[in-house]
Amino acid sequence: MDQEKLVLVDGNAILHRAYHALPELTTRNGEMVNAVYGFSLMILKIIEELNPQYLAVSFDTASPNFRHQEFVGYKANRPKMDLELANQIDRVHELVRAFNIPILEVDGYEADDVIGTLAKQAEKEKNLEVLIVTGDKDLMQLVSDKVKLYMPTRGLSEASEVGVKEVEEKLQISPQKVVDYKGLVGDQSDNYPGVPGIGPKTATDLLEKFGSIEGIYENLDQIQSKNIKEKLEQGKESAFISKKLARISIEAPVKLHLQKCLASDYDKKKVLALFKELNFRSLVARISGEEKKEDEKKEGDQQKLF
Repeated sequence: MDQEKLVLVDGNAILHRAYHALPELTTRNGEMVNAVYGFSLMILKIIEELNPQYLAVSFDTASPNFRHQEFVGYKANRPKMDLELANQIDRVHELVRAFNIPILEVDGYEADDVIGTLAKQAEKEKNLEVLIVTGDKDLMQLVSDKVKLYMPTRGLSEASEVGVKEVEEKLQISPQKVVDYKGLVGDQSDNYPGVPGIGPKTATDLLEKFGSIEGIYENLDQIQSKNIKEKLEQGKESAFISKKLARISIEAPVKLHLQKCLASDYDKKKVLALFKELNFRSLVARISGEEKKEDEKKEGDQQKLF
């Protein structure tokens, strides 16, 4: 049996990347739509190049998640979302629905957690590989023999698959140790500190030798550098909290229903109507061209019958 493919899209990561990668783009009515346009390009790229049998998108919800309860300062230093981007979120949801793609969200959990939970459930399915479309390196912790990331590299025009080998080459650690790595070095964008003074090189060296944060603290007496040992001792509580914050939950209250994620042919007339409303002329031509090719193929097939 041929292997099937489930593509899970990290909606927030792609939305932000589209907004920042593309110049200002407005409709004739003055509506800002650069993020919507970029998101449209990514959806078309996924459908045409990845050709998944199953497809779903997850977005963060407005409600706080469990990490805010664990650590008051979680993401506290993030600037407020640009109004020009916030105003495009409903349009992006409209776009996803027009493509007949399910939107999976759970209050109290981030999109990462929903995707992580679904990816781990999908690992148990036979003949199914998972591709997570994201620009967020945190999701490298989910990579396995059956789960890969599909990460944009140049704006949105190019992307590459990231598997176990690529994670190890990039971070010098296995995917399983990403949360330990983040626990040591912290994450400025999410505003958790890690162990002050411990940088990437020291973190990878420590993890190579001791395997995990737990292993490091069980063997502090084996660390030769007095300076590193002192930093670890002073930052112990922070290390464990940071690791907890970095870990993507694989126990969000969501179930994988593959039949609900079927990447069936979308209603091109509905997508065309939306593209025309948004003045996406190049995408209208692209979809119209596909429709014309399909109509010509159907006519050809019919002629063969007579």
